[in-house]
Amino acid sequence: MIGFLKPAAHRPPLPEDQADATYKRLRLQVFLGIFVGYAGYYLVRKNFSLAMPYLIEEGYSKTDLGLALSGVSIAYGLSKFIMGNVSDRSNARVFMSLGLFCSALIMIFMGTVPFATGSVTIMFILLLMNGWFQGMGWPPSGRVMVHWFSLRERGTKMAIWNVAHNLGGGMVGPLAILAMAIFADWHSVLYVHGFFAMGIAVFIFLTVRDTPQSMGLSTIEKHRNDYPKAFDYSEAQEKELSAKAIFLEHVLNNKLLWTIALANAFVYFVRYGVLDWAPTYLSEAKQFSFADSGWAYAAYEFAGIPGTLVCGWLSDKAFKGRRAPASILYLLLTLACVVVYWRNPAGHPNIDLAMLIGIGFFIYGPIMLIGVHALDLAPKKAAGTAAGFTGLFGYVGGAVAANIVIGMVVDAAGWDAGFELISAACVLAIGLIALTWRAEQHALDQKHSSV
Repeated sequence: MIGFLKPAAHRPPLPEDQADATYKRLRLQVFLGIFVGYAGYYLVRKNFSLAMPYLIEEGYSKTDLGLALSGVSIAYGLSKFIMGNVSDRSNARVFMSLGLFCSALIMIFMGTVPFATGSVTIMFILLLMNGWFQGMGWPPSGRVMVHWFSLRERGTKMAIWNVAHNLGGGMVGPLAILAMAIFADWHSVLYVHGFFAMGIAVFIFLTVRDTPQSMGLSTIEKHRNDYPKAFDYSEAQEKELSAKAIFLEHVLNNKLLWTIALANAFVYFVRYGVLDWAPTYLSEAKQFSFADSGWAYAAYEFAGIPGTLVCGWLSDKAFKGRRAPASILYLLLTLACVVVYWRNPAGHPNIDLAMLIGIGFFIYGPIMLIGVHALDLAPKKAAGTAAGFTGLFGYVGGAVAANIVIGMVVDAAGWDAGFELISAACVLAIGLIALTWRAEQHALDQKHSSV
C-alpha cells in the first residue's frame, strides 16, 4: 500500500480511566465525519443532472447526455469495487477525504472551463474521472462503521448514516437554485457544488479516525462485549487481509452476495431512472420550471430520510432482522408510485410531486438494506469489498443502463417506453430479492440456535 494510505498504526492502550470517555467522544466524532463526508460526495455526484436541460438547449440530445452521464456510473461502480479493496487496506481518514477533494476539483473544472462541456467525449471523460473518485466514499465509510460500531447496533447506525445519501442528494437542488440566483449562469450548478464539497473534504480529514486501536482503544467487540459469535470470533480477525483472500475467500464465492448484487442492479435502475431524468422529464412532459424541478428533485431525496429509517425499523422489529420482506414491501409500493407518476397527465403538479416523494420514500429502503446485508455477509476486513461488489452491479449494471438505455429509448419511442422499463426493473428486483427469502430465514434460525 502507498505510504500515506497505509492503515493507521496501533497505539499503546490508553489508561482504563480514559478509555470509556475517549471511545464515546470518538465514536460520535467519526460518525459525524462519515455522515457529513458522504453527504458531501453527493453534492458533486448528482448535480450534473440539473445542468442537463440547459445542455439540451445548447443542442445535445438525451442520448448524448445519457452517454456522458453514464461515465459517472461506469467508473463509480468499478471504483467502488476495486477501490473498496484498496480501502480495506488503507487509512479511512486519508482515503475518504482524498477522494472527495479530487472529485470536487473535477466539478470546479467543468463549471469554470468552457472546454470541459464542449463535447460529449470530453464530458464523458471528466465524468468518468469524477465517478472513479466518487467510489472512494462508501468503502471507507463501511470500514469506519465496522470498526467503531458493533454488530448489534450496526443496523440502526447504518440506517441513520444512510440518511447522508438523501441529505447530500437533497441539497443538490436548493444549492443549484441558490447558485443560479446569485450568478445567473447554469455553469454555477457545477462549480458552486465543487467548492462546497472541497470544504467538506477538509472536514472529513479533521474528524474521521481509522480504527479504535489506532487511537489506543480496544476493538469495538471487546469494548461493548458484542461478538458476532462467541465461537466464531478471535483477535486474528483484526489482522489486515490480503487482496486475494478478500476477493476469493469472502466475496466471489458467496452465492447470497451474488443474488443481492443482481437485485441491486435493478433497484438502482429504478432509483436513477427516475432521479437522473426527473429535471428533464418534468420540464418536457409536465412543464415544470427550473426552480420547481429543483425543489421536486430535492423532495425525492429528502423523502428517503424517513423512508430509510422506517424501513430499517420494519426490518429489525416487524420482520425480526430479515431484509427480504421489508425490501419487497417497499419495492411494491415504489412500483405503484412510479405508475401514478408516469400516468398522471400534465397540469397536476401536486400529484407529480407527491409521487416523486413516494418513490424517494420507498426506493432508498431496499438500497440501504442491501448495503447492510453486504456488510453482514463478510468479515470486517473485507467489508469495503463486499459493499463495493453490490455497488458494482448497482452502478455499472443499473445506473449505467438508466443513463444510457433510458436516454436512447426516450429519444426513439418517448417517455412511455422509458417508464415501462423502470416498471419492469421493479418487478425483476422483487423477484431476485424473493430468492433470498428462505436462505435468509435459514441463516437467522442457525444464528438463534447457536446463541
